[in-house]
Amino acid sequence: MVNARKRVSRENDKGKVKYPLGAINILKAPGKSARDSIMVEGFALNCTRSSDGMPRTIIKAKIALLDFPLERPKMPHGVTLDFTDSDQTALLHKREDDLLKERLDLIIKAGATVILTTKGIDDLAAAYMVEAGIIGVRRVLKDDIKCIARATGGSVLLTLANLEGGESCDPATLGEADSVAQEPIADQDLILIRGTKNNASASLILRGANSMMLEEMDRSVHDALSATKRVLESRQVVPGGGAVETALSMHLETFAESLGTREMLAVVEFASSLLVIPKILAVNAAQDATDLVAKLCTLHHAAQKNEDKKHYARFGLDLYNGKVRNSVDAGILEPTMSKIKAIRFATEAAITILRIDDMIKLNPKPEPKHPHDH
Repeated sequence: MVNARKRVSRENDKGKVKYPLGAINILKAPGKSARDSIMVEGFALNCTRSSDGMPRTIIKAKIALLDFPLERPKMPHGVTLDFTDSDQTALLHKREDDLLKERLDLIIKAGATVILTTKGIDDLAAAYMVEAGIIGVRRVLKDDIKCIARATGGSVLLTLANLEGGESCDPATLGEADSVAQEPIADQDLILIRGTKNNASASLILRGANSMMLEEMDRSVHDALSATKRVLESRQVVPGGGAVETALSMHLETFAESLGTREMLAVVEFASSLLVIPKILAVNAAQDATDLVAKLCTLHHAAQKNEDKKHYARFGLDLYNGKVRNSVDAGILEPTMSKIKAIRFATEAAITILRIDDMIKLNPKPEPKHPHDH
């Protein structure tokens, strides 16, 4: 997960390193177990070549990204032409074939060795590509082709029409990659684009017993990638397992004792509310919440009062074994940014609710009287 996130790092205009979520492509392949999920160093497409006669690998690929079909032109709105003369019909079909070949020639002469399109590729176009020795891939998702365009430095072409009323293909619109290959991965063939021009790319191929498990894995992986993104961008973490909430609760209780006004009651209640998080964690794990939270509070109170016991500040819950442990040593960490935002938003929500001093209550709708009642 971390390796995939590091591969897609990039600098923005302000010189800060960012880790965009959409740069990692996630594919779901039913079969085997979740432990068989793999990461591919490249952009993986759940597609195959449109013809087996095409080469399986292209080195130093120039990629044309199209958002229109490579098929024989058809009359719009289902219009058909019915010629009584068979020669005219043959000429019409020949011209349709020639138009398709001319479009492919424009793309190939621009230097394209790989053609990706979001639409279809018919048999005639596939035959031309086989003769030219290039790879053609059809039915690529629009989101995927946009990501490939950003990674390879290419542009998605909606049409080949130019300002002069003709058709042309600018070589500057082609993307570049070290290799494009069709490889068998996870019981199926995938198109892998490696060594993209602008940014490195990564793909995760999830394996699972059925579609429901794969969907749940997809959501979990998204959460993990988001947490990793926060950590790498902020470069700050805190101990997990309820350690932060317990430490804050103990600190606020000590601070409340220094207050001599009614504000002390509010601070004590705020401190008590923070302990809800470790309590819920323990209850969800079917552990004794009262015993665990009491031990955790004792350790954090000692860490704040005694310098020799300061290492207890990193202790959190071990929900597998039902005890407390050093969360940092166990590798249980949380992004500092997410923790600060969660506490801040919860506090603001509570303050907003407390500021409401009016309540509008609707009177219940009277029940209709029974017709026989007097």
